Parts: sequence; structure tokens; C-alpha cells
Amino acid sequence: MVSISSGPRGPNAGACRCRGSGAPGFTLIELLVVLAIVATLLSLVVPRYYSKIDATKELVLTENLRTTRQVIGKFHADTGRYPQSLEELVRRQYLAGLPMDPILESATAWIVIPPPDGFEGTVYDIRSAAQGAGPSGVAYGQR
Repeated sequence: MVSISSGPRGPNAGACRCRGSGAPGFTLIELLVVLAIVATLLSLVVPRYYSKIDATKELVLTENLRTTRQVIGKFHADTGRYPQSLEELVRRQYLAGLPMDPILESATAWIVIPPPDGFEGTVYDIRSAAQGAGPSGVAYGQR
């Protein structure tokens, strides 16, 4: 008489043996493929991230210069003279604080341009002391 078996019997009769060793987890090849994909994606994203940071710093610099120049003009219109220092603008509450140069990450590294002859004060304009040019191609000190 022939007996038909329906499968293995024993304590592991229903277990699926998907891998050779029977241990759950990922193989080294699978991990390396995932790491290669992640590295490729990072190599595409990181340069764009840093260029956006530089462009944002340039935008903040331009805005800080524009605001500070407006405040210097308002100070001159109110007092009839230019401020003696940027700190005077803060002290007299024209500015909440010294403007930050985001390129140099400093609030004290500004180049102060004196007013033309015949005008009182020492701060007519300010420029960034940073060397080089931004992503737009304009030198930081020429803004």
C-alpha cells in the first residue's frame, strides 16, 4: 500500500525556510544595495542644499544692508546729522540690534563709509567686509 504524505511532520512543520540558515534578517548584499541607493540620493541632494544656504545668506545680507541704509537715512532726516556709530542707532532705538553680516557671521565686521565733506557724523553707509562674490556674481563688498 502506498501512503501519500501531505508534507513534513514535526515541531517545525509549518515554518517557512526562506533563507538558507533560517535566521530572519537582511543579507549583506541587500544592505549594500540600500546603502548605495542612499549614497546616490545624498550625492544629488547635498550640493543643492549648500548652494541654497549660500543664496539665502546673500539674500539676508542684501536685506540687512537695505534696512540699515533706510534707518541711517531716517536718522539723518530726524537729527540733521549722520550717526557716530551703528551702536548709536541701537542706543537711540532706530535699530533693535546691530545688523548681522550672515557671510562673516558677525555683527561688528561692517565697513563704515563716512559721509561726504560738510556733513556731520561718521556713518553714511555700510558695506560687508566679506571677500568674494555670492551665487549672483556680485561681490559682497559692492552691495
